[in-house]
Amino acid sequence: MRRGAETKQKAARRFKGRVTLVLAFFALVASTLVARAVHLQVLDKEFLNRQADTRHLRTERISAHRGTITDRHGEPLAISTPVDSIWANPKEFAAAVDRIPELARALGVDSQMLIRRVTRSMDKEFLYLKRHLSPEQAQRVLALKLPGINVQREYRRYYPASEVTGHLVGFTNIDDEGQEGLELAFNHWLAGESGAKRVLKDRLGRSIENVASIRPPHHGKELRTSIDLRLQYLAYRTLKSAIKSHEARSGSIVVLDVKTGEVLAVVNQPTYNPNDRSQFAAARYRNRAITDIFEPGSSLKPLVVAAALESGQYRPSSIVDTAPGFIDVGPKRIEDTRNLGRVSLTTILARSSNVGITKLAMTLQPDQLWDTMTRFGFGALTSSGFPGESAGMLTHYSHWQPISQATLAYGYGVSVTPLQLAQAYAAIGDQGSMRPISLVALDQPNEAQQVISEDTAVAVRRMLEEVVRPGGTGTKAAVDGYRIAGKTGTAWKFASGGYSEDKYISIFAGLAPASEPRLATVVVIDEPRGELYYGSDVAAPVFADVMSESLRLMAVPPDAMPVREPGNVMQAMSDQAASR
Repeated sequence: MRRGAETKQKAARRFKGRVTLVLAFFALVASTLVARAVHLQVLDKEFLNRQADTRHLRTERISAHRGTITDRHGEPLAISTPVDSIWANPKEFAAAVDRIPELARALGVDSQMLIRRVTRSMDKEFLYLKRHLSPEQAQRVLALKLPGINVQREYRRYYPASEVTGHLVGFTNIDDEGQEGLELAFNHWLAGESGAKRVLKDRLGRSIENVASIRPPHHGKELRTSIDLRLQYLAYRTLKSAIKSHEARSGSIVVLDVKTGEVLAVVNQPTYNPNDRSQFAAARYRNRAITDIFEPGSSLKPLVVAAALESGQYRPSSIVDTAPGFIDVGPKRIEDTRNLGRVSLTTILARSSNVGITKLAMTLQPDQLWDTMTRFGFGALTSSGFPGESAGMLTHYSHWQPISQATLAYGYGVSVTPLQLAQAYAAIGDQGSMRPISLVALDQPNEAQQVISEDTAVAVRRMLEEVVRPGGTGTKAAVDGYRIAGKTGTAWKFASGGYSEDKYISIFAGLAPASEPRLATVVVIDEPRGELYYGSDVAAPVFADVMSESLRLMAVPPDAMPVREPGNVMQAMSDQAASR
């Protein structure tokens, strides 16, 4: 009995020892866990938070859109539309590299190309996979739930008027930075400033919460241009038709507001669509009306007449003897189509006499002629600020030979842009004052500079009206109901070794309405093919078509309505009453 009791006591002590041991073990484990928790939650809290933030918190860019470009009436010429770009963190995406073919199908790209791009960038944390997808396309990609695949909101430029305003507005690159035209010239104004935010992401790299805003985005400012989209469409349509009918190489039209210097329309052919990046070639997208120069031919003659009147040696009624129909200057003989004899300054312009204008120019001092041309803006940039604008070419008079002065009189040896020529004619239309060119809509006209006297400007303008009337060279530029002042020009193109005898530039520059000019317009057609190539036949009708509709759109009242005799008016009223 005693031995059995001792055995039970020993078993009880062993059991109690084992329980104590187990309890001690659990107490030790619990103490260890508590100590570890305290260490993590108190001592290493900041370190661990930083590690968690590093793995799950990201700073993302908030894209800012470019400012809208509009015409003077608020019609959009360039707008920004939201798009999404898909990007990857190759390190995170490596775990799902076997799903690349699936991703490639969703992106619409070649899977082998995508594999090469991803595998070459395994050391990077950011890689664009495809940019500028529609939001719907981007959501289809995200629906695959691939690790490391993210979306970034961006903006893509869209041009509603497409090729009608392409040369003027220009375009941006894929990063929405201005590359040509107004997009480049006013990039600092149009470009927005991106913002930033801190987001929380899950293990697949998907944003699940916006944690904080670091800085808000600042969107670009709106640019209101001087362009009247109605006139722009009209000039574009008319020029395109003329280029096609005359099989010409290229062409340009510039329309200026005489009273403000604003560019209301500027078009070129051939053109391009800025929405189609495959058409981006310098030969297509350069704005010929502002960047290309040409010799103006007879369209320069009114400015020579202005220089003669400004010299004080001539009056509007002065007579020049053009007999016997030619003049020799050095080795060159300058001729008219026939001997006009003694003619007025008005007739020199109306009949475009090379002999008459040469004799007029040769009586002036070289510095007088050069000074007038420079005051009209030749040989210098306008104030348009357009990228790539040409200053033209006007050699200093100290380098002139007699033949230089003679040929300059009828538009050779000097080169201008269509915009420069339009600005010079606008000065004639604005009482001799020249206003700075503006491609931006103005609330108030900029201050003008008087380049010739008001009397001279009025006299030249009246002479130019005779060019468009019967007997002048520019009758096809006439517009029903309006007095038109303008000048034709036909110039041989310069080629290697001299001037080509079968390549021409056809020009018409004019003002409407002549009584109080509102519009100055220049039409240039380069290398018309066929039987018609004179400015009077090719460029003048284009001017008439553009002006007739432009004046109507701008509600400019006619200044040449036919005058009916009182008796005829009464008879017309009686006939109308009888017809009822």
